[in-house]
Amino acid sequence: MNMDEVENRFKYHSPKGNQSERYEELRSFALTMAQLIDSHCPDSREKSIAFTKLDEVIMFANAAIARNE
Repeated sequence: MNMDEVENRFKYHSPKGNQSERYEELRSFALTMAQLIDSHCPDSREKSIAFTKLDEVIMFANAAIARNE
């Protein structure tokens, strides 16, 4: 990884174009998935991890948009 790639990871990326709408669509889908997990899965370590991983999915999906457009 070169320094430009490192700097890109840690700088602020203001939304442009339709990015805000796409972020919201991803978050909305994640909320639906979280609600399904909550209603279908018993409280457990695995359920907690599922929520954490869902958080990660949305974070990285949004970062993909912000960092690469």
